[in-house]
Amino acid sequence: MPAQTLRIRPYSSALGAEVLGVDLARPLDEGTWDRLHEAFRQHLVLFFRNQHLSPEQHLAFSRRFGELETYPFADGMDKYPELVEVVKLPDEVVSFGSGWHVDMSFREKPPLGAALYAIEVPPAGGDTLFANMHLAYETLSPGMRKLVGRLRAVHDSNWYLNLEDAQSRAYRGMKMRFDDPPVVRAHPLTRVHPASGRTSLFISPDYCGRLEGMSKEESAALLEMLEGHATRHEFICRFRWEPGSIALWDNRCVMHNALRDDIGARLHGKGFKRVMRRSTIKA
Repeated sequence: MPAQTLRIRPYSSALGAEVLGVDLARPLDEGTWDRLHEAFRQHLVLFFRNQHLSPEQHLAFSRRFGELETYPFADGMDKYPELVEVVKLPDEVVSFGSGWHVDMSFREKPPLGAALYAIEVPPAGGDTLFANMHLAYETLSPGMRKLVGRLRAVHDSNWYLNLEDAQSRAYRGMKMRFDDPPVVRAHPLTRVHPASGRTSLFISPDYCGRLEGMSKEESAALLEMLEGHATRHEFICRFRWEPGSIALWDNRCVMHNALRDDIGARLHGKGFKRVMRRSTIKA
């Protein structure tokens, strides 16, 4: 496929771009891959529509952005250990990945990113939000930037102990595995992107609820303020899935959140089904 057929269309003013005129199931020339990599660096999240990928093609696409790794909390697909099926059943209120977070932020080196492919989605609902953490940092006051630049946050893989029942069912259905003992690691509240050199805020509310050297109450006050700031509407985009959609995001400077918006499941125990396939790109 010639490079000139590809078009990049910004998705929101904060982050994200739709990639048009490309079929990821077909071989792409190096010029096209160069443009995709540049768009990924610039926009942080790329969205593709109307793709029809086999597991092998999904893996091949993902590997163009880095080495892949297995997901630590769930079994991979048969024959494809680096691919995880993400399933929300009609009676489940909470989708896998709900709540603002950075994937595996408790690791020494959290993943570079992930590619999520939609197989079955509802006519409406089940959207995913993405937040630009560069903008979150850059729009803090000088005094707050100075403060967060000195602080470290404690990230804990033991997050699942506090899940509500509906979410626990969803994770059990995915054959979730948990670290024993849990992984607990402190990271600075800011980090520098290795490709762009830009600084971003590094919070991950689902995994992180404490700051080193602060009480629980002090930590909560500051972390809740930072989460509210980072997820202001002008810093995020909302992606509506269709079958065959792909989202590729940079986990080094983006938070994401699968919305808990299945009202039918919440009120009547009968909502929508959502089936996705995910690969994780190693840092």
